[in-house]
Amino acid sequence: MNSNFFESNSYFIDEKVNYFKFENCYKVFNDKGNEIGSVNQKISIGQKLLRLLLNKNMLPFQLEIKDSNGNLQTSISRGWTFFMSTITIDDSKGNSIGSIKQKFKLFKPTFKIYNKSEQLVAVITGDWKAWNFQINDSYDKQIGTISKKWNGAMKEIFTSADKYNVDLNSGFTDVSNKMAILSSAITIDMVLKESK
Repeated sequence: MNSNFFESNSYFIDEKVNYFKFENCYKVFNDKGNEIGSVNQKISIGQKLLRLLLNKNMLPFQLEIKDSNGNLQTSISRGWTFFMSTITIDDSKGNSIGSIKQKFKLFKPTFKIYNKSEQLVAVITGDWKAWNFQINDSYDKQIGTISKKWNGAMKEIFTSADKYNVDLNSGFTDVSNKMAILSSAITIDMVLKESK
C-alpha cells in the first residue's frame, strides 16, 4: 500500500458524470468530507467502439482506485463475460489480493468476496433499487453497510442520489481482506451499472 487510504472505515463515493466519455469516474471522500482518492475506469478506443455494437455487460473492464496523490491502491478487472462475472482485485504492485463472484438472485444482487487463497471473506447482498446493502463476513456476521442514506455533516455536503456511503465496522482490521472488501464495495455501483 502506498498510503493510508484503507485505514479509514467510512467512505463516501461521488459519481462524476462525463457525457463525452464512456468511462465511469468517482471521487472518494472520508467522513469529514475531505477528498482522499478516486475510482477511474480505464477504457481503450476499441472498447469504446465495441460498446456501440455489443451489450456492455459482456465487455471487459478495469477500474483503478487511487489515493489523493494519484498513487494506485488497488485495481479491479473483469474479462469477457456472458452471465455472472468473476472480477479480480490486485494490489498496487499487481499481486492478486482476491476476487468478487457475482451470484444471480432475482432483484437481490449478491457478491461473494474471496481472498487470494479462494477462501470466502465476505458477502455483499442488498436491494439495488433502494440502495441498501449489507456486508457480512464468512460467518454471516454483519461487518458493514453500503447505503445512500447519509447522516450528519455529509448529508448536508452531498445531496445527489448518485452518491453513496460504504461503512465498515471499526473492529474489522485484517488489512488484505479489508482492501478486498472495500475495493468491492467502492466499485459496486459500476459493477451493477455494467450488469444492466
